[in-house]
Amino acid sequence: MKIIIINGPNLNLLGTRETDVYGAKSFEDYFNELKAKYPSIELSYYQSNVEGELINKLHEVGFNYNGIILNAGGYTHTSVALRDAIAGIKTATVEVHISNVFAREEFRHTSLIAPKCKGSISGFGMDSYRLAIESFIN
Repeated sequence: MKIIIINGPNLNLLGTRETDVYGAKSFEDYFNELKAKYPSIELSYYQSNVEGELINKLHEVGFNYNGIILNAGGYTHTSVALRDAIAGIKTATVEVHISNVFAREEFRHTSLIAPKCKGSISGFGMDSYRLAIESFIN
């Protein structure tokens, strides 16, 4: 099974950015924990702050992976282009957010990508990614 985690803008700063919201662990450290927990899954990771690069990655993996876990960051609420990219590929995508977006600013309550995703997970910290992996296993 091949699953990729794709993180969008500002998620490269996890561990140092707004630690009260996102925690103090870097994503790379957490990703290594996930790889150790799921040795039978071919897990890969990609991060970009650039919308077009995220779209290119979705196109690249969207026909030959078993699952995509996407934390589109701020693009979740603004990007019709990411929504269209998800709609245009075959691989199921799970939308993930570390924080509970519904407990935050009102503009974060709308996801343009959610209707094209298999499901959405938010508010469980970094464990949101593990829950997404489990959704593909089950």
